[in-house]
Amino acid sequence: MAQKLAELLKETIDGEIEAIRAVATLEPARPGAWAKKQELGHLIDSAANNHVRFVRGALDPEYRGPGYDAEAWVALHGYADLPWTMLVDFWERYNRLLVELVARIPEERLSTVCIIGEGQPVTLGFVIQDYVRHLKHHLDHLLGRK
Repeated sequence: MAQKLAELLKETIDGEIEAIRAVATLEPARPGAWAKKQELGHLIDSAANNHVRFVRGALDPEYRGPGYDAEAWVALHGYADLPWTMLVDFWERYNRLLVELVARIPEERLSTVCIIGEGQPVTLGFVIQDYVRHLKHHLDHLLGRK
């Protein structure tokens, strides 16, 4: 299953990277919403937070860790002021690293209990699947798809 999860993440990156690079407008979809740079930055923050979860879940008997304040992370990083190409390149490289990590997680570790913030216990396998689902959701939004 870890190989399938890694392949799912890899297919998502491969299938979307050129479209993301081609995004021309960087304006918010509506007032008060994140600009496209900020939304892509949020995906970088999500990769960083989930990276720790994937590693700790694969190595420790159980993972317990914080959630994160997405708005605060995006604001602190100042993604709106950074070059689009830098953000896209970093997002792609970080996620390709995660592909390699996920592919190396032993199958039996996918059942490791993970508790994130005040959430209910879930498995590491679920955390990885949910990461890819979350990624696809935001990519659809970034690329103007329903």
